[in-house]
Amino acid sequence: MVMGVPAKAPAKISQPCAACRMLRRRCGSDCLLAPYFPPKEADNFVVVHKVFGASNVMKMLQMVEESKREDCVKSIVYEASARLRDPVYGISGAIFHLQKQVQELELQLESMRTQFLESQERKNQLLRILMDFQCQLPISPIDDAMFDQIDFFLDDGTIPVLGYDPKEFPLHCDWIL
Repeated sequence: MVMGVPAKAPAKISQPCAACRMLRRRCGSDCLLAPYFPPKEADNFVVVHKVFGASNVMKMLQMVEESKREDCVKSIVYEASARLRDPVYGISGAIFHLQKQVQELELQLESMRTQFLESQERKNQLLRILMDFQCQLPISPIDDAMFDQIDFFLDDGTIPVLGYDPKEFPLHCDWIL
């Protein structure tokens, strides 16, 4: 405020959108590309412009209803990026690669399911064997006295030695001091 004269508010200087800046044209309030290519995302428009061209992008956006334009621009940017990485297949190459990975993972999953079912079956068989064996044992708890009552015979009819008997097998060692 100078000498009672109110200061004018500075005019708002708006930056042109990334498209208008690259194309070196005036960016008005009615710019079709401004909402989708802000000045900070200039790289997106550069990629799209290289692959499709500005006029084609504008034609595509005009054919799409306004509520779906943002998704359309995201799709265009993604396709343009894929075309620069793989000029022949573009996004189709990426889709094919992902489908191949899904098929490989499905095969691995099926293999793991098979292995799991096989191990589950082995576990069940072992449990059945253990239950059958447990049913054949006497009901009383197992202790040393039970082994004294049971006769263990070898094929030749002899009783095996189940421990060390110093009377039968004396220990002779010359190296013990």
